[in-house]
Amino acid sequence: MTMLHVDLSGLNAMLHEMGDAAEAAARPVAQAASQVLYDEVKRNAQGIRQKSGNLARSIYQVYSQANSGPGHATYHVSWNQRKAPHGGLVEFGHIQRYVSFVGSDGNWYTAIRAGMRGKPKPRRGASQAVKDAYYVTLPAPKQVAAKPFVRSAASKFSAAADAAAAKLIEEIG
Repeated sequence: MTMLHVDLSGLNAMLHEMGDAAEAAARPVAQAASQVLYDEVKRNAQGIRQKSGNLARSIYQVYSQANSGPGHATYHVSWNQRKAPHGGLVEFGHIQRYVSFVGSDGNWYTAIRAGMRGKPKPRRGASQAVKDAYYVTLPAPKQVAAKPFVRSAASKFSAAADAAAAKLIEEIG
């Protein structure tokens, strides 16, 4: 019987070192993939007809410390709800029940019935009848189509994966 002795300590050290490098590369790799998606979301938002440009300016990417850990990193790409509260209406579409207009200041407003001026607005959870009595209704509700700018960036997932792979190779060397 022949015994073969192989010293694998060098290979083990290299794999351990590569593992540490791969773990350290998690955040730059995730950021590279996130950047591809961020750029696509920005491009999509800029392609939507704009009134003020707030939606396009509100797009962000941010590192999520709460959802990340050793060896994995998470980035969020979305729009800032405070800068562009209408982002959800654009992304998912909506039904418009009331007459709306753009004021002299460039902001959108919902038309209020003449007899209701000066009275407090209905609460968010108020009944439909209370809201209909306060605002000027359209003759028929209008479906406003969705113009997805975040969800449509999913078409760039393969490009994001390619960017992540390239960054990983660059980081590990």
